Amino acid sequence: MAIILGPNQYGKAEVRLVTVNRSGPVHHIKDLTVSTSLRGSLERTHLTGDNSDVVATDTQKNTVYAFAKESPVGEIEDFALRLGKHFVKGSSVGEFSHISGARVLIDEHGWDRIAVEGKPHDHSFSKAGNEKRTTAVTVHGDQTWVVSGLDDLVLLKSTGSEFHGFPRDKYTTLRETEDRILATAVTARWRYQGTDIDWAKSHQEVRRIMLETFATKHSLSLQQTLYAMGEAVLEARSEVAEVRLSLPNKHHFLVDLEPFGLTNDNEVFYAADRPYGLIEGTILRDDAEDPGLAWHTLAAF
Repeated sequence: MAIILGPNQYGKAEVRLVTVNRSGPVHHIKDLTVSTSLRGSLERTHLTGDNSDVVATDTQKNTVYAFAKESPVGEIEDFALRLGKHFVKGSSVGEFSHISGARVLIDEHGWDRIAVEGKPHDHSFSKAGNEKRTTAVTVHGDQTWVVSGLDDLVLLKSTGSEFHGFPRDKYTTLRETEDRILATAVTARWRYQGTDIDWAKSHQEVRRIMLETFATKHSLSLQQTLYAMGEAVLEARSEVAEVRLSLPNKHHFLVDLEPFGLTNDNEVFYAADRPYGLIEGTILRDDAEDPGLAWHTLAAF
C-alpha cells in the first residue's frame, strides 16, 4: 500500500484589521477579518519537515497589514485580489516559486456613524449589528474567481407566510398553518462572472433585491422563498452567475394562553433558538461560466 499526500493548503486565519482614513475632517473606518491560504508544491514540509518552501503564516499576516498601509483597502474584493495575486505572482519572479494558488477570505464588519443633534458625527461610530459583508477570492496562476456574500442578515415577516400540505405520519405533530411568522438569518454567497465590477454597487443591489423579495413574496415554504430570492438576483444582475443560500428557519411558536383564560390570536409567540429547520440551495444560470476553483475548499452549505 502506498500512502501519498493529497490536496492541502495552509495560511493565517482571522487577521483582525482596522484602518482609519484621516485624509479629511470626516474619518472613514474599515473593520475586517482577513484569512489567507496558500497552495502549491509543499510536499517537503509535510513529508520531511523541510520548511524551505513555507511562506510563514506570520509573513502572510504582516503582508495584510503592510498592504493596508501602502494603499487604501477599498472594496474587500479588490483588497483580496491584490493579496492573492501578490502571493501567486511571487512564483513568477522567484520569491515564492513553489506557490501556485491562493485563497483570501474577508469579512467586513459594519459601523454606523453616531448621530449628534441629528447629524452623523465625523469620527464616532456604533456597531452596525452582526451582519457581515464577505468575499472569497481564489487565485490560481493567471485565473481568478470571486465569491462574495453576506452573513447573519436577520429577517422577519409577521404575516404573508404559510406552511401546509406536508405528509404526515405517526411522528408528525406540527400543525398546518395559513398565517405564521417567517424569520431567518441569511447566509448568502454569489459567484461573480469576471472582475471588472463595481463591487460596492453590486453588493448593495444584490442585498436590496433579496430583502425586497423576502418581504413581498407570499411564502408557502421557506424553500419557495429561497428560490425566489436567488432567481430575482439572477434576473436583475448579469454579473452574478449563481447564488447559494442557507436559511435557518427561526421558529416562532404560539404560546398557549388558555390556562390563563386568554386567547392567542397569532399575537404572542415563543422564539425558539434551537433546534431549527435549515433550508439550503443553489440557484444558477444554465449558461453560467464554469465555476473552476471558485468554491474549492469553501465551507459547503
